[in-house]
Amino acid sequence: MRRMLIPALVLFPLLVHAEQWQSSNTQTDVIELFTSEGCSSCPPADAFLSSLKNRDGVFRTFIPMAFHVDYWNYIGWKDRFASSEYSQRQRRYARDGNISQVYTPGFVINSQEWRPWFRGARNWETSNEQVGNLTADLQDNRLKVNFADKTRNHLHVAYLGMGIETQVKAGENRGKTLTHDFVVLDVTTLPGEGEWQLKLPAAPDKGQQRTALAIWVSPTDSQQVLQAVGGYLE
Repeated sequence: MRRMLIPALVLFPLLVHAEQWQSSNTQTDVIELFTSEGCSSCPPADAFLSSLKNRDGVFRTFIPMAFHVDYWNYIGWKDRFASSEYSQRQRRYARDGNISQVYTPGFVINSQEWRPWFRGARNWETSNEQVGNLTADLQDNRLKVNFADKTRNHLHVAYLGMGIETQVKAGENRGKTLTHDFVVLDVTTLPGEGEWQLKLPAAPDKGQQRTALAIWVSPTDSQQVLQAVGGYLE
């Protein structure tokens, strides 16, 4: 008896780069550092922010971000991470009364000035505010975000650079090799009512060893961070 040979159907898995992050109902602490490579007093603050990558809870209960301002570029060293947008973010905090004045290094935690760092504090009072879940699903470069609050808000998505080194050749930090983590490399902002879908631009290449994503929601008329989520990109 002759048998008909039927070619086997070989299925190859479709490789899709997918990641998901979800906050708790409690507000995630967001630590913002306004800094500059042209500021001689900033390296200790940068070092403190870098140390947070080894602290339990990073990207789960708290998210650090370093915004490099551009108003020190005139003193001899142009900070390659600096942006006028980040300087304006700090200035708006001052205009809105969240901080006393514009200076570096300047810490803002949960949208409020945090000065105890200058007196040796290395821990902050965590938020216990119940604000609802923020979830983010990333497949390749397509991001889907959902927030429990369905009122109109702004979504912000930032690439963060980890493990960056800069050899400073001029200015107040001349001759130093500065190391950075959680550096804000790029920010995308768009309005929505609790649901967002967007195609992310490619992550900037600034020589970082790793890249992370920070995602947060704020009211359309304020920089107040309502909820945040994020994590490393694998």
